[in-house]
Amino acid sequence: MDPALEPYNNAPNPDKQALKRVGQIVRRRLAADPGAQKFPVEGAEIYGISDFLGPEECDRFIKIVDDNARPSTLYEHGQGSEFRTSYSGDVDRGDPFVKMIERRIDDCLGMTPAFGEAVQGQRYTAGQEFRAHNDWFWTKAKYWDGEVVRGGQRSWTAMIYLNDVEEGGTTDFVRLGLSIPPQRGVMLVWNNALPDGTPNIDTLHAGMPVIRGVKYVITKWYRTRRWA
Repeated sequence: MDPALEPYNNAPNPDKQALKRVGQIVRRRLAADPGAQKFPVEGAEIYGISDFLGPEECDRFIKIVDDNARPSTLYEHGQGSEFRTSYSGDVDRGDPFVKMIERRIDDCLGMTPAFGEAVQGQRYTAGQEFRAHNDWFWTKAKYWDGEVVRGGQRSWTAMIYLNDVEEGGTTDFVRLGLSIPPQRGVMLVWNNALPDGTPNIDTLHAGMPVIRGVKYVITKWYRTRRWA
């Protein structure tokens, strides 16, 4: 048994069938999209879509991120402040531009819009990072009692790079040996579960420190039920 899995053994998984069902829907949708390229790694389903946003759309989101940025927070409050040192901000879902982009992401994945969390923007300056973490929720954690009534488990993640970065700032899937550099307008999409609906520890990923420049991304997470 992989010792890294020990904390997650025997954790309840009430959303297993929902995760399996959503995985099948999105998998079929992306397989039919000629612009979606699956990364050739074993252990996780990760896709890249080039030019998902155009340059003007990226610049507009960068301004939105700057206008809303605040120090990023964590679900696990026991982790030190050095674990996630970026700035984040939820964007206004009522903004017509944001609505348009959210609809485009929903349609690309074939996801029910009501299951999507609000888009969050992140900004990383030199030296800032987000250490290795999973997007899915550990159901034995204290925060789960709140999340189970807010939409349940996270299923898929969509993250879009808003700019190129001079040096550093890669997204590293540390258990898979996959390192993806920021590329303006590219959307990364990954399934946070295995095909059978089990949360997938191999989606452990890190926003590596920016060495030179500034990194901007937006992220949208999807749940197994209506998000509130």
